[in-house]
Amino acid sequence: MNVTESSSHYNQLEQMSLKELLQNINKEDKTVPLAIEKAIPQIEKLVQATVERMKNGGRLFYIGAGTSGRLGIVDASECPPTFGVAYDMVIGIIAGGDGAIRKAVEYAEDNFEQAWKDLNEYKINSRDTVIGIAASGKTPYVIGGLEACKRNNILTGCITCNPDSKLAATAEIPVEVIVGPEFVTGSTRMKAGTAQKLALNMISTSIMIQLGRVRGNKMVDMLLSNHKLVDRGTKMIIDELRIEYSEAEKLLKTHGSVRKAVDWYRKNSMK
Repeated sequence: MNVTESSSHYNQLEQMSLKELLQNINKEDKTVPLAIEKAIPQIEKLVQATVERMKNGGRLFYIGAGTSGRLGIVDASECPPTFGVAYDMVIGIIAGGDGAIRKAVEYAEDNFEQAWKDLNEYKINSRDTVIGIAASGKTPYVIGGLEACKRNNILTGCITCNPDSKLAATAEIPVEVIVGPEFVTGSTRMKAGTAQKLALNMISTSIMIQLGRVRGNKMVDMLLSNHKLVDRGTKMIIDELRIEYSEAEKLLKTHGSVRKAVDWYRKNSMK
């Protein structure tokens, strides 16, 4: 069933007032978290299986085309600065290569064989996990990639917004978030894209927490890549250790992360 391409619940959009447009888009967007809620058991299963492999040195790959591919790349690229993990631990791959991040590459998503070639550039192996992202659930690039992964004993998952899709049938652990027709018919950058983003947030964040990359509720391993993050990290240390700002900032800059600074201080203050 191709729900993502079915006709919008709304018509004559060009005749709506600006306020009506915004209210109706918002009305549709409110349905997305409810669809995500129904998929939590699937997301939980996928996260559990992925964490097991990552604890043994495995990596997480996202593959997708168009909006789906871009969302995977965004999520992957935010893991190192947020959680302090290596840049090759969570990897996003888009059909058509990095150039497709900004500009659509014609017919790239129709290449059934290319995803496996792209994955092999990273020497993918059986400890890794590959999550295919496709709102339609029928993108050849993504399905072909997952089929090749299954033949090579690599765990596969997916995020799709159509029920009973070829992609979900291919993935070992499918996540189906059925958000219904888009406000603009077929524009899956809208509700489907939002659903994929929410699912990706849940997957990567819960994985990193399970891997010990959060302490309490703090990003204690975040990269100190700008003044805002240095200030945030300094305040985290103050909150933990109850010391002056200048001392906390010095500790942070000396040790390079909130975790290391707090652990060093506690260890040495007990001597």
